[in-house]
Amino acid sequence: MDIRHLAYFSEVAKHLSFSKAAAALYVSQPSISKAIKNLEMDLGVPLFYRSTKQLELTDAGKAVLTNAQNVLESFQNLKSELNDVMEIKKGEIRIGIPPIVGAAFYSKLIIQFKAMYPEIDIRLTEVGTKMIKQGIEEGSLDVGLVCSYPKRNDGFEAMKLLKDPLMLVVHQENRLAAQAKIRISETAGEPLILYRKDFSLHDRILEEYARQGFTPKIVCESSQKDFLIELVEAKLGITFLPSKICSELVHATVVARPLEDADICLELGLIWKSEKYAPYCVRKFIEMTQQMIPHPVQAAE
Repeated sequence: MDIRHLAYFSEVAKHLSFSKAAAALYVSQPSISKAIKNLEMDLGVPLFYRSTKQLELTDAGKAVLTNAQNVLESFQNLKSELNDVMEIKKGEIRIGIPPIVGAAFYSKLIIQFKAMYPEIDIRLTEVGTKMIKQGIEEGSLDVGLVCSYPKRNDGFEAMKLLKDPLMLVVHQENRLAAQAKIRISETAGEPLILYRKDFSLHDRILEEYARQGFTPKIVCESSQKDFLIELVEAKLGITFLPSKICSELVHATVVARPLEDADICLELGLIWKSEKYAPYCVRKFIEMTQQMIPHPVQAAE
């Protein structure tokens, strides 16, 4: 059995298509088909139902897929470890960051890391926390900056970075701007400009509204903090932003007020997949992140 056969099989199972798998792997479709047939002969079981309109995994195929993914991950870990043993310090780090807060909290670290390791490429992907967790789970991301800590035993290692309370951002002519502190109940009836659904803060804010007994009127959802602020500036609604970002507001017509009766915080942390070999460059990035915070926490609560 060739490791490539398992890689081909895994890709066909992912797309449920020989042609799509061939395109993704940049090999010919006949090569893919031959590899799958050889694998089925080696194992003595059919891996796909081919008589149906849509290619489907057999029960044996599903079992093989689970183990094949483990074998492929172990093989990749082996190659990465061998590279480290040979002191190959070049590499690539794929980092997921939430667009609303990622750059504001993490740009300094990325700049320092790049200056120290100029040969290591950094690829940033701006998506919400939920998509970052999915990317790390699937292997398309190495580490991710997230706005909510994962629970124990869910497949992630985590490092807490900071806890920053959210503030209410309103237009200076809004009735709430005159108050020093705001109760969530006082925002009833105000149009709400919210984070997109793939952001954990989206759920956290709505949970707080539900706890207080009412549902906000959402008029817009966005992933860009500047756009959120501009909508408030245009008097289209209110929004919530971390206090660190609020302290840097330069919009003359927009003000930020702390919340009096709600503990809604941006709980920023770095996560990576547990039980997966981390390449040299990824380990160094995690170590540098750890050195940036006063009291690092290695595991999420």
